[in-house]
Amino acid sequence: MAKFFKYIFLLTSYIFLLSCQEGGDAGDLLGQWRLSGSDTQYISFSGSIVWIKNLKENELYGNFQHVGDSLFIQCYSIKGIPEDTTLVEKSFGFRPFNNIRLKIETLSSDRLQLRKDNQTWSFDKY
Repeated sequence: MAKFFKYIFLLTSYIFLLSCQEGGDAGDLLGQWRLSGSDTQYISFSGSIVWIKNLKENELYGNFQHVGDSLFIQCYSIKGIPEDTTLVEKSFGFRPFNNIRLKIETLSSDRLQLRKDNQTWSFDKY
């Protein structure tokens, strides 16, 4: 029963944070972005919260910081299931799960391009 209340508390906290922040620190990242060429992979930014979602698999939340041309993402697994790591590391290709650092190549009102090593991700504002 305690686990149930823990999940409810965490979910309520995230919803509260998302509703209260109204963009906050997200700046130009604010909003929902769809991975180019995919109808199922999305990433959303609001305040300091990031929401990573694959409609076919799972979703999870984390925190992010936008510093200069760098994007730092710290993911959190509420349920502690392997599918959370799979979502981030396999589906999106962001590694490592809990300490992601990406370079922002392009950020405009309708386009976001991220890079790490030899991999590039392009997102369109949704």
